[in-house]
Amino acid sequence: MQVAAHLTRRIVSGEIEEGKAPSELDISREFGVSRVVARETLKILASLDIVDIAQGRRVTVRPTSEWDYLSPLLVEWLPEELVDELLQELLQVRVLLEPELAAKAAVGITDETLARLRAELDRMAGLEDDPEAYLEVDHEFHMEICRAANNRILDRIMHSARWLGTASRRITNQASSDSLHSATRAHAEVFAALEARDPDAAREVMRAHLLANSPILAAKEQQTKRASTRQEGRASSVSSQ
Repeated sequence: MQVAAHLTRRIVSGEIEEGKAPSELDISREFGVSRVVARETLKILASLDIVDIAQGRRVTVRPTSEWDYLSPLLVEWLPEELVDELLQELLQVRVLLEPELAAKAAVGITDETLARLRAELDRMAGLEDDPEAYLEVDHEFHMEICRAANNRILDRIMHSARWLGTASRRITNQASSDSLHSATRAHAEVFAALEARDPDAAREVMRAHLLANSPILAAKEQQTKRASTRQEGRASSVSSQ
């Protein structure tokens, strides 16, 4: 895992060019590991769609656009500025999907589902001083709505994006001192529309709730870029000395 993480970061940084990848022997020699470990490293990278391993041919690096960005492993290994970009893209996907999921859920939502959502909402109100616990309840609230829409494919899509969703919520839920209180209020508006079984209102309040996170994520992305620029400047200054 450590070797795979290191190689991934080198590929992202451009040290290893697209289309080229180290062989088992290269990995074994550079990192001082056995051929078995080197082989397993390449299997991990292949499972993330980072490399292709063809029988009898050299391992090749796949285009970065084809990597499995829904994998929690890959999210952990990527540089912060790239993760920030992915979180912006995740928000775009959520804005496309979740308002319609909320509208669909509002049409056929059951009393049992409403009771579970009410319980999650009450838990949010009691966890506004605990961001880490809050984000788990936040995620479950949205997944409950997704399940109420009764579409198994969309449910799996939403489930697969949960790791990026957690990373996004860690940023938006801690943006200001009243972020969690504002989030609870927004979720309460979504719940009210669902309870009224009003699909148009559910669609609109869900969209508004999600779009409120856009400036927060954009600000975080700019902050990361500025920090990266400063770090590069310091490194350049040290190297010139």
